[in-house]
Amino acid sequence: MPGKIHATTARSSDSLRDHFLLAMPNLTEGIFSHSITYICEHGESGAMGIVINQPLDLTVCEIFEHLQIDCVDDFIDHPVMAGGPVQIDHGFVLHRGCAEKWEASLKVTGEITLTTSRDILRAIAHGTGPKEHLIALGYAGWSAGQLEQELAENSWLTLPADSDIIFNTPTAQRLSRAAAQLGIDMNLISGEAGHA
Repeated sequence: MPGKIHATTARSSDSLRDHFLLAMPNLTEGIFSHSITYICEHGESGAMGIVINQPLDLTVCEIFEHLQIDCVDDFIDHPVMAGGPVQIDHGFVLHRGCAEKWEASLKVTGEITLTTSRDILRAIAHGTGPKEHLIALGYAGWSAGQLEQELAENSWLTLPADSDIIFNTPTAQRLSRAAAQLGIDMNLISGEAGHA
């Protein structure tokens, strides 16, 4: 998992770091259709996040096999997420509640970290890594001002993230559970823009 992430902190009070983006129905194509994205970084230079509800036809066990990492636990039923359309050959691990330091990590909050180094995968495989984790290939990225433009076009709903949705909610229920926190049923929202 090459590619280093350097630890930074949010500097803007209007940052969407540690927020969810819920795709509106007008986002109908590709990975973002019916997606929920966890924003890891957002600032003047752009934003990056991990889509947390689009499983690939790939398991964590297969990732370990590909990387020639032996594992003690059975990861056959643990899906790998399609984290976004950028760097789809790179792995990203969202995790929480782990005091361990990894080679390449971005501390998103005091609770949640994004790690891109292989050492965390070895630790997870050997049962010594963070117990609560989500493994994804690729990430979602926005250039400076792009996410703000998409928000202005009503492509996304935003809300503060709930880590239990990331780590303790079945994949297929993550979007509806987050929308419910806003009092919204995503199935009832029209993809058509209109004016009252």
